[in-house]
Amino acid sequence: MRYHVLHETEYHYDSVVTLSQQMLHMTPRNSNAQYCEQYSLIISPTPTEHTQYFDYFKNYSDYIAVFTPHELLKVSSSFTVSLQRRPYWTELQNSLPWETVAQQLLHPSNVDLEVVGYLYSSPNVKSSQALMDFALPSFWQGRPLIEAALDLTQRIYQNFEFDPEATNVSTPLDEVLAGKRGVCQDFAHLMIGCLRSLGLASRYVSGYILTNPPEGKERLVGADASHAWVSVYCPTYGWIDFDPTNNCLVQSEHITVAWGRDFSDVSPMRGVVLGGGAQELTVRVTVTPVPLMAMT
Repeated sequence: MRYHVLHETEYHYDSVVTLSQQMLHMTPRNSNAQYCEQYSLIISPTPTEHTQYFDYFKNYSDYIAVFTPHELLKVSSSFTVSLQRRPYWTELQNSLPWETVAQQLLHPSNVDLEVVGYLYSSPNVKSSQALMDFALPSFWQGRPLIEAALDLTQRIYQNFEFDPEATNVSTPLDEVLAGKRGVCQDFAHLMIGCLRSLGLASRYVSGYILTNPPEGKERLVGADASHAWVSVYCPTYGWIDFDPTNNCLVQSEHITVAWGRDFSDVSPMRGVVLGGGAQELTVRVTVTPVPLMAMT
């Protein structure tokens, strides 16, 4: 598959902002499953300072500082990516039992240091007995890790209702578990918390997903949205991605931008401003399938 993504962000301020400093995670990663063919980032007003670097998790990150007084900040990220086929469920039948993996991960000398960083609590995901208790019906003794993770994905989808009014970025995970409502960010955090509470390594993945318009309707510009899902480490296969919001093993409709311990590591845009008063945020995302390039 091949996609073009346009992510437009606007901050409207009630009064003049004299300084804006922002950290961006909007450049898509390259991986075995994805290749970024083209990327552009347009910012208005033009930043006085702009630096791109790799963060701790090897995500592309942009730091910008705008010294020009403004009442509107616009950030437009545009890119084209091609996706490779990921393993199907039938190709993931030979994973180790989940408790065997958890035992292996107790000995950091036996695994990559990167994996160890995803075993523990993080700012938005605290391991707990309640999360372990929710996870255990999927993780009976001897069950293969990938099979158990897919079952947990399905249970979150079946037991939790998508409700954008129920939570916000600061809602604690225990409230999400109790209320059984939230959005993709909450469901990703929930699944990660369940897995880490069992001693398994999992990471938060941010990006986009292709959404299908109602039958007979055209795709609407700006109608898509940012998305989040979960990646689980399995020694047999490496990192395997699951989407509890859509009850699926990630295949060819998910476009990865960044990954980290939780949302706080990979927020698309986060920063501080001097002045501005109240603000209004507008976000428009458009994901468009594009033809595959002809092989030469």
